[in-house]
This record gives sequence, C-alpha cells and structure tokens, in this order.
Amino acid sequence: MPSLFANHPHRFVRSRPDLPRRAPDGVRAIVIGGGIAGVSAALLLAERGVAVTLLERQAQLGGRLNSWPRQIADGTTHLVDHGFHGFFRQYYNWRNILRRIDNRLSFLRPVGRYPIVSRRWPEENFTGLPGTPPINLLALLLRSPSLRLRDLRSMDRNAALPLLSYSRKETYREYDTMPASELLDSLGLPDRARAMLFDVFAHSFFNHERDMSAAEMLMQFHFYFLRNPEGLDMDAPDHDYETAIWSPLAAQLRALGAEIRTGAAVDRIAPGWTVTLTGGEQLRADHVILAADPASARRIAAASDGLAAPLAEQLAAIRTTAPYAVSRIWTDRDVAANRSVFTGVSREATLDSVTLYHRLTRPGGQWARRSGGAILELHAYAADADVPADVLGRRMLDELGALWPEARDLKVLDIDERVSHDAPAFDVGSDATRPGPVTPMPGLYLAGDWVRMPLPTALMERAATSAALAANAVFATYGVAPVPVYSIPPAGLLAGRVPVRGPARPPAGTNRG
Repeated sequence: MPSLFANHPHRFVRSRPDLPRRAPDGVRAIVIGGGIAGVSAALLLAERGVAVTLLERQAQLGGRLNSWPRQIADGTTHLVDHGFHGFFRQYYNWRNILRRIDNRLSFLRPVGRYPIVSRRWPEENFTGLPGTPPINLLALLLRSPSLRLRDLRSMDRNAALPLLSYSRKETYREYDTMPASELLDSLGLPDRARAMLFDVFAHSFFNHERDMSAAEMLMQFHFYFLRNPEGLDMDAPDHDYETAIWSPLAAQLRALGAEIRTGAAVDRIAPGWTVTLTGGEQLRADHVILAADPASARRIAAASDGLAAPLAEQLAAIRTTAPYAVSRIWTDRDVAANRSVFTGVSREATLDSVTLYHRLTRPGGQWARRSGGAILELHAYAADADVPADVLGRRMLDELGALWPEARDLKVLDIDERVSHDAPAFDVGSDATRPGPVTPMPGLYLAGDWVRMPLPTALMERAATSAALAANAVFATYGVAPVPVYSIPPAGLLAGRVPVRGPARPPAGTNRG
C-alpha cells in the first residue's frame, strides 16, 4: 500500500552491479526511427557494447522534437522547432539520457510562471505549488480562483475518487472503455473549474476528450500532478533542439561506434532480422527496435511478412490523433513585458498555447534585441482536420488578439506555419490492443510515446522510458546488466484504500439524452 507522503522517484528497474555491463562481441541491433525513443535506445545499446545502426527517414534526427533552418524576410536564418515541449522535472529517464551530453543539464532553463488564460475568467497559475502529495492538491484548492471550497460540495466525490486511486491494472480495467469527456462530466465541476483546471490539461495531450480513454487521462493526471513529487514547474532548452540536443547526442553515438543514417526510409522488416530500405537495400541484425512514429510503425508492419498475427493486429490498430498546428511568427515589436514565456489558453476555438521564443532561447533574444521585434509561437494541440495551416494560423492570431490586446498591433514580418498529423491516439478501449516494448517475437522490440507502458509516464518521458525497457530486453538476452528505470510513485494516494470503480453507466444502446 503506498505511503501518502512518499516524495521520491520510484525505482522501476534497479541496476545490477553483479552482472556484466557489456554485451558479447558481435551483437548487432538496428533501431528504426531517430526521435527521442530511437536515439535513446541506440545510445543505451551502444553504451553496453552493441553495434548499432540508427535509421531515420527524415534529413535530421529529432522526430517531433526536431529543428530545421528557416531564412526569414530580413535575411537572417533561424532554426525552427517542431513545437514547444516542456521538460518536466519528473522526466527522470529522458533527463538521464540528456545527462550524457551535459551532466548538469545547464542548457535547460526554468520556464518560470506559466499561467492559463481565458477571455471569460481570471488566469490560473500552476507554478510554485508544493511537490509533496497531497499537500500540492490542497494548495491548488486553497489558491485556485476557479474552484472554491463551496464548489466542492456540489461535486460528485465518488466520481472524483479515481483521480486519487490510480492503479495500472484497476484503472485501465474500469476506465479504458469510457471517454475522458464522460469522466469529466461525471465530476459535476463548475464550468469555470472544468475549463481552467481540467480541459486545458486534457487537451495538451493532442487528443480530443470525446475520443480519449478516461484511463489514459487519469494516468496523466496522476503522472503530472497528483503523484508527481517534483511539482509542476518545467524547463526548456535555451537553444533550438538541434543545437541543444540532437547534434551532441549524435556525436555521442558516433563516438561509441554507432552508425547514423538519415534519409533512410524503411519499407519492411522480416524475422531473421532483415530490414529492407526504400530502394531495396537490406540490412541484417540480431535485434530490431521499431521506434518510428505511429503511422510509420503501422505502415512498416503492414508490409512485413512473417510477423506474428497478434502483433501484426496490434500494430495495425495503432492510430494517430487529431492534427496539430504550429505558427512561428516574427513581429516588429514585443508584447507586454509581463507576459510569461509560456501561456496556456482555455476555451478558444483553435489556440491552445503561446510561447515567447525571444524570451526563452539565446538566439531568439539576440535577434529581438537587434530588431526590436519578438518571436511568438502559437500552437493548436488538436486542430480541426483538413484546415490549411495558413487558415489555422490566422485564427490563432485573431484569438491571441482577443486575449492580449497589444497583439492586435503587431506587424507580422514573417511566419512559418505548418500542420502535422503524427501524434499518437489514445482512443477509448485502445489499451487492450496496444503493444508493449517487448513483443512475442524474439529480437523485435517497440519504443515510442505510443507504446503500452507498465508504469505511469507520458509524452517525451514515455518515449525515453519505452526505449530503456526495450534496450533492457536486449540486455537480458545476454545476461547484461539493465539500465536503471525510474518513475514517479506508481500508485495513487488512495490506491488500495478505496475501490477503483467507474461510475454507473446505462446499458449499451440506452438513450443517454
């Protein structure tokens, strides 16, 4: 039974000093995908003496954390990122990967205060809360303008208990077949509290509440707030991701003897293990870690003969969620001095967050000081499908002007707009068919933020943690010491103290209206 006041990382996989740290000579592995999961897996394998080939279909590493050069109208060149990512402090395994390039993580800087803003209600602020559960929850309730103590009396307290009693087995059994929107409806929250405290949080995982598993949302509440001993403060790199992360990690990999091949798209894999690239080239290895994005993993599996039927069916069921839109905007002047580096947005039709890159990154700050301008990023986490990037960008800029009046007077000097459709879906009922890092086929492993995990984790940390579990499965084949894997406390504050039961639901086919 978990301790109410536990405030330390949980050791999910412990190190084994009694086991050798290097694989036998000649062990080869191919890692497919050069994002967080793929690079993490390749690095961990190479450190233990495995000969690694890392394949990435794009021209650069990074996946959804990559960067590329963009020359803007004034002739200056900027490295543009795929979108802002918050490096939360309970990302233990991802941070341990990053410590390979800087043990002090000095390239990460605190984002500082990050509010949630709305046209209708005063802002919320999630920074500065205590890290110890349940004191963090009490502090939020006491200081939040959106959820007053008298509002708690109107809530369905039984419906709220699953928030505090997370259990990997019980929570997913009871709630994976329920939409997250239905669970939030059952809480009976005032609309303001729902919008400012819950909707913003749920939306930031790129899935619409109506489509998302309630169990997945409960896990994310558990991971990011209700059981997180590090508090809600987050950090971000002070340079673009290529400079701060991918170039140094690539140098580490090459120093360990790994081969990195970008622009290398994989068509299919076959037991043996053989990896066939677009164009027909074939590579062979003892182990393959498939760490591609969901759509690419599904495509490769569909073209691969010889995969075990249950695994092929699981990979065929992996989906991407709604598209997300990112607009990087260079302007002729700055916004108000009191605006935060990162701001979440509630209840706008398109806009979900605003990041001020000229106040976050050193190169952005240098350009802003020279030009007198600003660099803004507007992000829509779950945008409408089939809407062009420029239309979504105009909508987001209009909505920003309604929230920040001074934004209406900004002159846009240049803009980089894009829509991507590569974030994983966590559909209602999908946990039962989602494959884990270790497959039933010896020598084949999976890694990515879409993989079914035995511990609470999400987003970047899910990618890095799945990579560690996949690498450890390779090491176990040869009796090699595993890499340690950490997590927040795996069970909720009330797990084992109260039953995890979903709210009563009408039988299938009943009219809910």
